[in-house]
Amino acid sequence: MIQAFPRALGMWWRGIDRTLLFVVIALVTTGLVLSMAASPAAAERLGLDDPFYFLYRQSVFAGLSLISLLAISALSPKGARRLAVIALMGAFILMAATLFIGHEVKGATRWLRFGPFSLQPSEFLKPALLVTAAWLFSEEKRGAPVPGRIIAFGLFAVAIGLLMLQPDFGQSVLLTLCFGGIFFASGLSWIWVAVLGGLAASGSTLAYFTFPHIASRVDRFLNPESGDTYQIDRATEAISRGGIAGVGPGEGEVKHLLPDAHTDFIFSVAAEEFGLMASLSIIGLFAILVTRAWMQVMRLQNGFAQLAVAGLALQFGLQSLVNIAVNLNLIPPKGMTLPFVSYGGSSMLALAFGAGLLLAFTRRRPGAYTPRFSA
Repeated sequence: MIQAFPRALGMWWRGIDRTLLFVVIALVTTGLVLSMAASPAAAERLGLDDPFYFLYRQSVFAGLSLISLLAISALSPKGARRLAVIALMGAFILMAATLFIGHEVKGATRWLRFGPFSLQPSEFLKPALLVTAAWLFSEEKRGAPVPGRIIAFGLFAVAIGLLMLQPDFGQSVLLTLCFGGIFFASGLSWIWVAVLGGLAASGSTLAYFTFPHIASRVDRFLNPESGDTYQIDRATEAISRGGIAGVGPGEGEVKHLLPDAHTDFIFSVAAEEFGLMASLSIIGLFAILVTRAWMQVMRLQNGFAQLAVAGLALQFGLQSLVNIAVNLNLIPPKGMTLPFVSYGGSSMLALAFGAGLLLAFTRRRPGAYTPRFSA
């Protein structure tokens, strides 16, 4: 057994997509560096004695996340699928529990408290639902006697219902876009595209007139004079102040001005202290992650793995796009973390869960990929 471990480790190393693995590690490392810059200001604002409180916690979360990522990446596609289904059921149960015993923050009940740790189940819901939906779509497409699309849409409806009860409109939109992307990739007709597009537009309009905080954010984005735009103004000023080379590590001002500088506005901290080149490097890492994943999708032979990888890559790409666009004041503000970079235990662990699934589905194994060259 002892001799078998090095052999299994060698097979895992030869099969793993090292580009995807190294990009994720680079993003996690970037997050730790930026946490080192933003942690003292956040700790001082909360009256904590240890200036590196958030850095130490983020380091622990990063370590646990990388361990879980590596463990999940060693699973077979069947094992990864089963884990996603179990995680989805668990996320549903915990999200329902938040409605009764959840911890409220800023008017939303999305967290469960376990001593000093807060868990946000909806973060784990996203990758779990995307992988489960990909399996259901692929099963129906290959002719299995299972109403895969109906079940997938039922699970999606439950997920959106639980998210809106919290409420969390931003995560609902992100999940809808990713779910729609998988549905489209599974062979969706243009009639369904039109129907779903109409439903999405109707849902967004209904949310605007139903939830005052959504209407307020949209109104402030369209007309900044209609409300408080303090956070966005400080973020854009910080990005402008950073210029090409930045003001220098630890010399930024935005981390002292924004309560969410170490979470939702970590990109502004990076742009101010390290400049345009650092900002473009972060964007480039996400571009490599998404592009590489989709390149592997084109070569994978298993339809389920193709849809699962496409959906997970879409989640990482869209979530990073939303966060950066908010920092640049290109879309209405939404509290959404920058994947692997922003501070947050639940977010980091859930993203590592999704990245582990991504690596498991893209791992090279006999018959997984079409040959690059055929005779």
